[in-house]
Amino acid sequence: MNVLVTGGAGYIGSHTAKALARARHTPVALDNLSFGHRYAVKWGPLEVGDLADADFVRSVLKKHKIDAVIHFAANAFVGESVTDPRKYFRNNVVNTLNLLNAMIDHGVPSIVFSSTCATYGVPVQMPISESHPQAPVNPYGESKLMVEKILKWYGEAYGLRWTALRYFNAAGSDPEGEIGEDHDPETHLIPLILFTLLGKRSHIDIFGTDYPTADGTAVRDYIHVTDLADAHLRALNHVITGKENLALNLGTGRGNSVREVISAVESVTGRKVPVKEGGRRAGDPPALVADARKAAEVLGWKPAYIDIKTIVEHAWRWQSRTNKGQSA
Repeated sequence: MNVLVTGGAGYIGSHTAKALARARHTPVALDNLSFGHRYAVKWGPLEVGDLADADFVRSVLKKHKIDAVIHFAANAFVGESVTDPRKYFRNNVVNTLNLLNAMIDHGVPSIVFSSTCATYGVPVQMPISESHPQAPVNPYGESKLMVEKILKWYGEAYGLRWTALRYFNAAGSDPEGEIGEDHDPETHLIPLILFTLLGKRSHIDIFGTDYPTADGTAVRDYIHVTDLADAHLRALNHVITGKENLALNLGTGRGNSVREVISAVESVTGRKVPVKEGGRRAGDPPALVADARKAAEVLGWKPAYIDIKTIVEHAWRWQSRTNKGQSA
């Protein structure tokens, strides 16, 4: 099939494009390159433009005879969403409506949507299953939840087939080293730790050492980006065969603390990571861990890279080879 990958020049989008190509689909990347990179588009054509341009979106669907869509394009900085919510509702919600309306009008019946565990808000139970209440605590999570609700109604009214994937902490890089994580600014823990070893930062900050966790630091569920790509491919197969519209969690079901991640980096690299301990950040829950059993049942999906050292090893291979990252 010809599959439109919005945000296809970005981190998870480019890894998913590789998975699509290996499955003999043609990934067509649509990206405005505000955060994505031309070099990451290796397995299909790139259309440079913005989802805000409805005519452009329609022209891409027509030009490439698109059969299905995987939708990543979005703003995803939680803090920024709090200070500039209109940016997030415009880009993540309004622009998604442009995409969905173009799909309906051009007879493109299927979409896999990149959602987030941020739709759950502060966890009231752990691990977090799909039945957990959805009560976002920031506009980013709210914008993703809005799209999930729109998908539900579009499915009922127009027959749109969809799957929303709520994933936890994307991490790692392509095991073969072809692509990797390259954000500006970077906010993810693992690359930030690696940047300190590359001389791009003086230290890594530990925000909070008094959480009710085994070592006092926050715990997160780190899911390898290649496993995420595989899940999107499986979700695509799910929607194109007309199966149930639904939302699924993606995670490993295990958590790693900040200190455990730092220890994994030191083990993989053989180098000491300079750290600076500080107070908790507002809004950071002690732990976020996925219950992803439903994805296993529905998609037959099982993460292949669940060991944090393996995730770090792949990320380090990419970062040390390319020396990506910004100075502190």
